[in-house]
Amino acid sequence: MDQRAAFDQVVKPEILNRIALRHRFLSRMTLGFAAGAMTVLTFPPLSILLLVPVAYSALFVGLRDLSFGRAFLVGWAFGLGQFGFGIWWIAESFYVEAERFGTMAIPAVAGLSAGLAIFPAIAAALFAEIARRGAMGSLLACLPFATSWTVAEWLRGHVLTGFPWNLAGYALVDYAALRQTAAWVGSYGLSFLTVFVAVLPGAAAMASGRQRLTVSLMALAGIATMWAVGTLRLQSDAQQPPGVDLRIVQGNIPQEEKWAPENREATFARYLELSTRRGDFDVLLWPETAFPGFLDEDTEARDRIAAALTEGRVLLTGVPDRVPSEDGTRYFNTVQAFGATGRILTGYAKHHLVPFGEYVPFRGWLPIERLTAGLGDFTPGPGPRTLALPGVPLVAVAICYEIIFPSHVVDDLFRPDWIFNATNDAWFGTSIGPEQHLASARMRAVEEGLPIVRAANTGISAIIDANGDLVARLGNGETGVIDAALPSAHPSTLYARFGDWALLALIFTTWAVGLAAGLVGTHRCNKRTRTEKKSCW
Repeated sequence: MDQRAAFDQVVKPEILNRIALRHRFLSRMTLGFAAGAMTVLTFPPLSILLLVPVAYSALFVGLRDLSFGRAFLVGWAFGLGQFGFGIWWIAESFYVEAERFGTMAIPAVAGLSAGLAIFPAIAAALFAEIARRGAMGSLLACLPFATSWTVAEWLRGHVLTGFPWNLAGYALVDYAALRQTAAWVGSYGLSFLTVFVAVLPGAAAMASGRQRLTVSLMALAGIATMWAVGTLRLQSDAQQPPGVDLRIVQGNIPQEEKWAPENREATFARYLELSTRRGDFDVLLWPETAFPGFLDEDTEARDRIAAALTEGRVLLTGVPDRVPSEDGTRYFNTVQAFGATGRILTGYAKHHLVPFGEYVPFRGWLPIERLTAGLGDFTPGPGPRTLALPGVPLVAVAICYEIIFPSHVVDDLFRPDWIFNATNDAWFGTSIGPEQHLASARMRAVEEGLPIVRAANTGISAIIDANGDLVARLGNGETGVIDAALPSAHPSTLYARFGDWALLALIFTTWAVGLAAGLVGTHRCNKRTRTEKKSCW
C-alpha cells in the first residue's frame, strides 16, 4: 500500500471523524446556550410554561455520551444563556451614577453571568459522569439529572453568601396549583420536581417502543399529581383573618434623586402626603430607606410622623441607622417601628447584605467602591427576627434582597403571623428585575404559609396571601397607596418546620421509587455496552 492509499484509508477518515466530532460538540454548546436563554421566558413576567420541557430536555439530550469536561462546557454554555439574559437588568444599577460606574456595567454583568454559569456546568458534568458510569435507561437517567440540577441550585443559593435567583421551580409561580408543592418541599424541591418532569419528554424522545409510552405517561402523571396536591391545598381552610387594615405607600422616588440633599424635604413630604390621604388603616408601611437620613436622630421628622399617626396606629419604615463603637461608626440597613408618640418601638437590622451594593467583600484586597451612596459599609444584623408590636400580629421583616433566600426569612423559634418585605427596586428601572424579585416573594409566602406585605419605593408593592396569590399591587413606576386587609396565615407548613430536610426526603424517596421501577429497564443493557462503559440512555 503506497502512502497516498494509506492516507486515504486510515488517516483521512480519522481526521474527518475528529472534525465531525468537534462540529457536533460546538453544535451542542450552541444548543445549550440557546436552551439556557429560553429559560428566561419561563420566568415572570412571561411564564411560558410550554418552554420549560423544551429548554431542559434540550440540555438533557445534548449531554448524551459526553465526557465530564465536555459536559461541563455544554452546561456552562446553558448557564451563560440563562444568566446572561436573565440578570442583564443588574446593569441598570450601574447607570444610576453613570459617570462613576457606567463603564463597569457590561463587564460586571458578563463576569457575574459567567461565574453563575459554573453551577449549571457542575450539574451537567456531575450528571454526565453518573450516566456514563451507570447502566441506566433514558427514564432512569432523568433522576440523576434532576438531582444534579437541584444540588447545583442549592449550592448557588449558599456558596459565597448565595444568589438563589430564578430557580427552576419559579417557572411555576404564576400557576397557582403547581406552585403549592413548595409548601412541602420548598423552592429547591419544586425545582427538583419541575426539572424531573421537564426532561421526561427528552427521555421519551430517546426511548423506543413501550418505554416511550411509559415515559410519556409518567410526565402526564407528574403534572397531574402536582396539580391535584396543589388544588387540595388551595381548598384547605386558612386561619381566621386577623382583622388588621394596612396602608402601603409607594413614593416612586427616582434613585438618582433619592439621596440628593436638596430633594430630602420633597421626598419626606411626599411620603407624609400619601400616608395622610383619607382612609382607615392600623399599620402604615413605608419601603426600604424611605426616609433619606437617620430618623432616630431627627426629632422634628419624628414629630411630623407622629402627627400623621392617630392613636393606635403603627408605622413600619425602612431607614438607615448608625451606632458608634470602639472600631468607629457602624451603619445598618433597618426597618424601625414608630407609634403615635413618635417613639421607636422596636426594629430589625438587615442581616443578608448585597455584595458590592451594601458592602465590599475582601475590602482590603479589592479596590472597588460600592454602588450605593453612604459613609461606609453596612454591618449585618444578627439574623431573622420576629417583632411584637401593640395591636399588630407578630411580624417578620425581610429587607429587599433577603426575600430571595428560601428558609432564611423567619425566626424558626418564634413564628410570626406575616412577613413585611421593605424594598427599593428603583435601581433596576423598568426592567424585568422587579417582576423576578416579586416572584421570589410569592414563593416565600407559599413555603412559609404566611402572607407577605411588600412596600417598594418603586418596583412592585403588593399584598401576597399565604398561597402566593397577589391580593393587591402597585406597578413599577406608579405613585400611590394600597389600602387592604392583612390576609390570614396557614398553619405552619412542612417546609417551614423542616426546611431543606424536606428536600432531602423528597430526593431520597424519588430515587427509591425510581430505582425500583428502573430495575426492569436496567437489566436490558447488554454486556458489550457495560464493557465499553457506555450508558444505556
